[in-house]
Amino acid sequence: MSTQVPENNVRLKRAYEPSSADDGARILIDRLWPRAISKHALALDQWMKDIAPSTELRRWFGHDPGRWHEFCRRYAAEVHEHQDLLEELRSRACKARITLVFSARDETHNDAVALRSFILHGLVH
Repeated sequence: MSTQVPENNVRLKRAYEPSSADDGARILIDRLWPRAISKHALALDQWMKDIAPSTELRRWFGHDPGRWHEFCRRYAAEVHEHQDLLEELRSRACKARITLVFSARDETHNDAVALRSFILHGLVH
């Protein structure tokens, strides 16, 4: 990691919230397309499903806050296998704002929260 990413350059937004002009590049980071929403409504710049948690990890986690820290550790190990995608996100966020779009209901314990931390602070595993 060379350049520090400005914290304000990496935003999070649920897929069900309307897009806005200050979102910057909107990147869906879920493996599955959000339910009941059209491509037009999402207004994405990119769908980066390969950086999402594996199906096995997502099912194991089940958005259980008690598994949050272990989920982050395991997810960091998975993201480490996609270092190129993480670096692409970091590079974009160094230059301009990006918004990581996700569909989870829990806005505190989800892959976008973890991924934002990896972008800003690096991988911890």
